[in-house]
Amino acid sequence: MAETFDLIVQGGVLVTPNGIGAGDVGVRDGRIARIGSLGGASAAETIDAAGLHVLPGLIDSQVHFREPGLEHKEDLATGTAAAALGGIATVFEMPNTKPPTATVADIEGKFARAAGRAWTDHAFFAGATEANAAELGELERLPGVAGVKLFMGSSTGNLLVADDDVIREVLRNGSRRVAIHAEDEARLIERKGLAVDHPRNHPVWRDAESAIRATQRILALARETGRRVHVLHISTAEEMEILAGARDVATVEVTPQHLTLEAPDAYDRLGAYAQMNPPIRDGRHRLALWRAVRAGIADVMGSDHAPHTAEEKARPYPESPSGMPGVQTMLPLMLDRVNAGELSLERLVDLLAGGPARVYGVAGKGRLAEGYDGDLTLVDLRRSETIGSDWLASKCGWSPFEGRTVTGWPVATVVRGNVVMRDGTLDGNPPGVPVRFQESLLRG
Repeated sequence: MAETFDLIVQGGVLVTPNGIGAGDVGVRDGRIARIGSLGGASAAETIDAAGLHVLPGLIDSQVHFREPGLEHKEDLATGTAAAALGGIATVFEMPNTKPPTATVADIEGKFARAAGRAWTDHAFFAGATEANAAELGELERLPGVAGVKLFMGSSTGNLLVADDDVIREVLRNGSRRVAIHAEDEARLIERKGLAVDHPRNHPVWRDAESAIRATQRILALARETGRRVHVLHISTAEEMEILAGARDVATVEVTPQHLTLEAPDAYDRLGAYAQMNPPIRDGRHRLALWRAVRAGIADVMGSDHAPHTAEEKARPYPESPSGMPGVQTMLPLMLDRVNAGELSLERLVDLLAGGPARVYGVAGKGRLAEGYDGDLTLVDLRRSETIGSDWLASKCGWSPFEGRTVTGWPVATVVRGNVVMRDGTLDGNPPGVPVRFQESLLRG
């Protein structure tokens, strides 16, 4: 008797742990049931993937979707729509909302808000504060929680843990890997007078030393407490050298913005639209980040999708807020780099699927293999498109990459067998559910 599936993706080029090669994928009951030649099998839905590459469903492990409290910039529905349109099947959302995600009730409230509205599967971070440090071990074990996020330097929102004694307490309460925004608050305060006139002074104020000092501090505290950390959005050459020698305690994230934009050009062209924390820096740092990506020092790529409205960005610097959207544009920008020969497709898939799954202990996602969730990202490596505002789903309505022509484009996103995006259009109803994590990480 012929096999039956809920979905067959037929005739694509599959990017699997065993390499890249032609084949079919059969999904049944939300999981990948068969990989290989499925001739003669039937399915309720079939996608003809001839000429396309079939990747595991990609994971963006750093997004800020602004709900609750800041929905004029973004919300869980529009943010996950942007993700799905950009080929992302799973997102991890950050806690600097209003109020911040810092209690059991806050976390449960976010999952309730996402139910029936999220186009992708999703996890939420618990935000570390001085007040909740003792409860973080409980919060990080709640279903669907990605872990704890700690801000060493002030950024959007009021989550800040700048004192080493409090950071020690945070690190001692819990066992899962802690995501770190590493900028040194004391140095930021000391140099605040340099934040004047124009966003081009943003990397002067929040200089490389601000990031380097914070990264050195968190590595020392991680070793002292025996707690693993994941240092986010690395922006300097020196940090990458330091982190290459810290594999015992630290994993590393890079962003497309720091790999793609460069000072001073970005600030001259984009003004406050290029403003983010940590800042876009000069070419020396950008090229060093690329070397670290190719050398395997970077474990994960996250978009750090952090939208603000055009009206907010129009405020005079430094009142203009830091952050830019990116969840929808990350994959096209990086596929373009694959076509340019700067990055292999296998390496990109590891940064956006296998890497986040390993770092955070995701169950059933991150690879194209039988038994894993039926999450797939289909891309056309030969398709050229110009990123335009009419394609963008983020509520903020802009991207620093508008007008950029790229080669390589997402054409379908599948979440547990549900085809949520095909040819630039969202399809069906939002099927997203909380991410599952490895059971061993959730035991007290």
